[in-house]
Amino acid sequence: MSFFNSIFGNSESADTPKNNVNWTELTDIAQLMEIETISNVKPVVIFKHSTRCSISRMALKQFEREYDLKDTVDAYFLDLIAHRDVSNEIASRFNVYHESPQLILIRNGKAIYDVSHSDIDAESLKDKV
Repeated sequence: MSFFNSIFGNSESADTPKNNVNWTELTDIAQLMEIETISNVKPVVIFKHSTRCSISRMALKQFEREYDLKDTVDAYFLDLIAHRDVSNEIASRFNVYHESPQLILIRNGKAIYDVSHSDIDAESLKDKV
């Protein structure tokens, strides 16, 4: 243990919320073709996150704590501030209104469920999968 950890504590302490999601970072428009293909075999969820928004951060952390669909769904994470072009293409390609934070479930190449803000809930997602 380092000197600073002994004084200030380790950031990986028991108080740190657990992240149950194995995210694939979504950074390129070309990945949307991959998502469409995968969604023909297995549902895909996209979480659109604004790094400038505290509500988005809260929704993300709560979702990550409650999520338990690791083997059932492929999960993609989009930092929409850094990749606004990808966010815009998601809205166009999957015919969903752009929001942030936003959770979109893709099956057979189509958005079958999308929610935003306080409606983002891992249990509700489970019912849709």
